Amino acid sequence: MNILVIDDEKNIRITLCNILEDEGYICHTAATVAEGLEMLDSTDPDAILLDVKLPDGNGIEALESIKKSMPQIPVIMISGNSNISDAVKAIKLGAFDFLEKPLSLPKIKITVKKALDFYAMSLKLLRMQADSERDWKMIGDSAVMQKLSELINKVAPSNAKILIHGESGTGKELIARLIHARSMRSDKAFVKFNCAAIPRELIESELFGFEKGAFTGAAARKKGKLEEADKGSLFLDEIGDMELAAQAKVLRVIQEGEFERVGSNQTHRIDVRIIAATNKDLPELVKRGEFREDLYYRLNVVPIQSPPLRERISDIPLLINHFAIELALELAARVKQFSPSAMQRMQAQAYPGNVRELKNIMERIYLLCDKEILEPEDIIPVLPGTNIGGESEAAFWQETATYQDKKRDFEIRYLSTQLKLHGGNISKTADALGLQQSNLSRKLNELGITI
Repeated sequence: MNILVIDDEKNIRITLCNILEDEGYICHTAATVAEGLEMLDSTDPDAILLDVKLPDGNGIEALESIKKSMPQIPVIMISGNSNISDAVKAIKLGAFDFLEKPLSLPKIKITVKKALDFYAMSLKLLRMQADSERDWKMIGDSAVMQKLSELINKVAPSNAKILIHGESGTGKELIARLIHARSMRSDKAFVKFNCAAIPRELIESELFGFEKGAFTGAAARKKGKLEEADKGSLFLDEIGDMELAAQAKVLRVIQEGEFERVGSNQTHRIDVRIIAATNKDLPELVKRGEFREDLYYRLNVVPIQSPPLRERISDIPLLINHFAIELALELAARVKQFSPSAMQRMQAQAYPGNVRELKNIMERIYLLCDKEILEPEDIIPVLPGTNIGGESEAAFWQETATYQDKKRDFEIRYLSTQLKLHGGNISKTADALGLQQSNLSRKLNELGITI
């Protein structure tokens, strides 16, 4: 790792380099702004220590210049005559930290290590983002997610119609994008059409397009989402909200591969793969006459279930770490870490909004929690409130008691909740938690939990 030290005091440059080199880093030094900026390309630093006051300029201005050309590089500001306004300005411009002279050597070591860790995670996230432009990826290695990934890999190369069912926030669109990305159509368009977001009277014109003069305001011919997806994939999100008239036309597209724009009798041929998704009970809608039975069976060639977060609790730490890196980069903040007990608390939380709700909670934590390493008492105030045995969450965590007593209370609540979520089925609960059934049974007996 390369560290660039920009400071006009020779003794400080020597001292810092000695410390950093003892830690295994390669140290480069500069005494002026001009010299430091000139060395950026040749040294390719992984972190920069930058003095505020330099002979030929202001370190704050140099920081701004560095961030424009190398936004990911962490810059640690140092100053012997600092003030609050300098520190605030530096942080706003993207400084990783602001340290005052005389420098604490242990603090220097810790801060540099944190800065390098942050840089490494930032680069990892950028690589993930670059990869996502070529392929969409799921976060999770639970048994249910492994099965889902295997199913996606099996069906993606075909042209089979897919119906994805799952609760809101479980990632149905992500599954659809993965299927497209791993199909023979991956180099063609993936077009999303949300049936619930479009007014019923506009669904047909938006989906199939329209001719000039087809209705008031139709000043020119317009292609619909269906034509935009030609040779590619059309994702019909919330298909259960589509009106019956539009359903009939979608059925024709599936059966005949043809359609007409609104206001036209001219038939157009189309080659498109239909992937649909819903959070509604389509068989029940069929019974009530609100969804066409023939369309349902045409769409449901390969049914895919998008699992709720409560069925993949072991994936929560992976998701949290993913969102932590993502939010740190987005907000130009340090990556927050969760203590083991805080992570347990996050895993015990109910997420009726699934992964989407978890991401929202993580965003709230980043905005409202100041600490870098989070404990349960830090995150509880920003979590949706629940009760533990009739007492508030905060009371549960803050009440004085032995560690073993509180650990037992937590395990009882956590395992009881998971059993309830899985209908009292020990086998399903064990699978969801990544435990052996025998180990879970033994733990339940130890805790006195009955089904």
